[in-house]
Amino acid sequence: MTDRRLQHAVHIVGAGLLGTSIALALREKGVDVTLADVSPTAVALAVDYGAGRAATPDDRPGLVVVCVPPDVTAVTVAAQLEAHPEALVTDVASVKAQPLRELIALGADVSRYLGTHPMAGRERGGPVSARADLFVGRPWVLAGHDGISYGRAAAIEDLILDVGAVPVEMGVDEHDRSVAMISHVPQLVASAMAARLVRAGDGAVGLAGQGLRDVTRIAASDVNLWVQILQANAGPVGEILRALRDDLSGLIDALEHPDQAGSRRQTAELLSAGNAGVARIPGKHGSSRRYAQIVVMIDDTPGQLARLLTEIGELGVNMEDLRLEHSPGAPIGFAEVSVLPEAEQSLIAQLEQRGWRIAGAS
Repeated sequence: MTDRRLQHAVHIVGAGLLGTSIALALREKGVDVTLADVSPTAVALAVDYGAGRAATPDDRPGLVVVCVPPDVTAVTVAAQLEAHPEALVTDVASVKAQPLRELIALGADVSRYLGTHPMAGRERGGPVSARADLFVGRPWVLAGHDGISYGRAAAIEDLILDVGAVPVEMGVDEHDRSVAMISHVPQLVASAMAARLVRAGDGAVGLAGQGLRDVTRIAASDVNLWVQILQANAGPVGEILRALRDDLSGLIDALEHPDQAGSRRQTAELLSAGNAGVARIPGKHGSSRRYAQIVVMIDDTPGQLARLLTEIGELGVNMEDLRLEHSPGAPIGFAEVSVLPEAEQSLIAQLEQRGWRIAGAS
């Protein structure tokens, strides 16, 4: 017996982080995976990691997955549609409307094309960073269009299920508006804030804590890739940025005139709206619930973090998230552990019994 859903051989074009991760996950299901990339080294590395085999001219895949940068997605998809006239072709680019428009302009057979977008990734790229479990539990958008039915694209949904992701159906325009809000604009906001640090004094940077790290974490991203993404989704991104600019302009005015009637209320309402917005962000497994945070002090010695995590597991508590903070030159660090609210007080008591120092909780 096998739990395989996907019955087609799969050809993956682009042996980077996403392509190799898809390949690794499919190989665990026994799927025949072939790989191609403009870089022979990338293919060789992916093959060495067990992600499949190099493609040959005799291969007849039933499904082709294009994992290349946005500015060459459409031409690559068109080439694969022509090279494999019986195959279904998809891509994993983070924008969907522009590639579809380009494919139609190229005269490609879009009745065999359905774009997708896995909402997963890592800060590092390339086949060496690939993981078979990268997509487990993550949303994976199927961006439908009038030229193809979801029924005909069933093999793509099979692939998504096989790698452990959660299929989400939406149109190309809805997808692009959605990712502008939850991914593309946050990238720009993080980068803009991080850019302020270039001219900041050493004293200010030395005081950096978890708040600044949270805001700027995604700023360390691939500049070339993000320029492509933002240009391809300029309309939705610009619309949200203009609204954000209006919010900031109102806040600046309120801060510059603190005694003006309504200024404090305007500031409070923006902060309150921020609280409400954060509460809407889905948590683990897509549930919109908040977690309690427990901050544990850990000595800066080998094995302490591993011991803390082991003991939390021994206590039967499921850790939802973990963040680490360490001040330069300090002999201790802080581990912020997120747990379900109902587990908070019990975990605090049991950790203290085991000698851990609790620096705070919320």
